[in-house]
Amino acid sequence: MAAKKPLPDVDMDLLEKEYFYLQNIVKDYDDKALTIKTWSVSIAGAIAGSSAFTDSKEVLLFASLVSFMFWLVEGSWKSFQRSHYDRIDAIESFMRGRRGANEMRNFQISKSWVVSYMSRYRKSLPELLAATHVFLPHGAFFFLLLIAYFLF
Repeated sequence: MAAKKPLPDVDMDLLEKEYFYLQNIVKDYDDKALTIKTWSVSIAGAIAGSSAFTDSKEVLLFASLVSFMFWLVEGSWKSFQRSHYDRIDAIESFMRGRRGANEMRNFQISKSWVVSYMSRYRKSLPELLAATHVFLPHGAFFFLLLIAYFLF
């Protein structure tokens, strides 16, 4: 059995840079989520509004499906964002002295993201879709337009 290699020292400057880089990634995901919401309202609203100029109520069904697709996109996007939270938490715990140096390594953004996404966040899409900040406006548009399709 091969002897274990000694763990490299953690470069605190690199760890600090990684922490702030991850914070920027999380912020960028929030910015993109607002863009997704804007596109969703604009496109689904335009499609639904165009139903006033046609006798086909299938336009409302199409608009509801567009809202549903944007809802799925934002839910997926949110799961990608949350996959960075575990690494952020690990760095914060390490900086507070709650985790030993033998648990922390530099340059682990990708590995941490994959482990977090595959083990937790990939499975949490239904929970994320139900969260108010993801549900609105897509889920509301989806259900309202679906109701309008069946009622009119």
